[in-house]
Amino acid sequence: MTAVFSHGRLRLYLLKLLDDGPKHGYELIRLLEDRFLGLYAPSAGTIYPRLQRLEVEGLVTHTAAGGRKVYEITEAGRAELRQRADELATLESDITASVEDLSALAGEIRSEVRGSVRDLKRELREAARQTRQARWTPPPPARPTANAGPAAGAESPLLTEFDQRLAAFTAEVSALVRVGRLTDTQLRTAIRLLDGALDGLRRLLR
Repeated sequence: MTAVFSHGRLRLYLLKLLDDGPKHGYELIRLLEDRFLGLYAPSAGTIYPRLQRLEVEGLVTHTAAGGRKVYEITEAGRAELRQRADELATLESDITASVEDLSALAGEIRSEVRGSVRDLKRELREAARQTRQARWTPPPPARPTANAGPAAGAESPLLTEFDQRLAAFTAEVSALVRVGRLTDTQLRTAIRLLDGALDGLRRLLR
């Protein structure tokens, strides 16, 4: 649960949401998620026990509709809202500040991930460039025989296959990183793996 709802403040905010009209638990979860711009959503294990407690205290009641409990605020619940109006106003201000902080943090994380992806793409391009520069040059052809191999200057079939696989590898890694939501730790691990593969190729071609 986000810190802004510590010390029983979520209980107060649930009363505020129910004061706007009857709702079932899932609706309350979605409304809270919308209030936090999708950056926070309480779990069912957070919401339903508090609704049950509010019902025990006589502040809300429920009816069954379509297999779901629909909760409604009571007059006692509205009276508590009126008594705690100042506290509710402070809570709304704190929620607004919390959303701004969470949005800023999310922006920083997105910037860091984009930077890590750019570094990974640069490493892949450099690996491909160095591999192309290190292409094997076939030796001068021997005197032609009945079983002669590829003509002079022809590219080795294995080298062609290597180029194709490298291009496919680069494209697939780039696509996986672009669509995946990797953490900084995962991205650093992927970069270290690519560095290790590149070092291995360099040693092989020396």
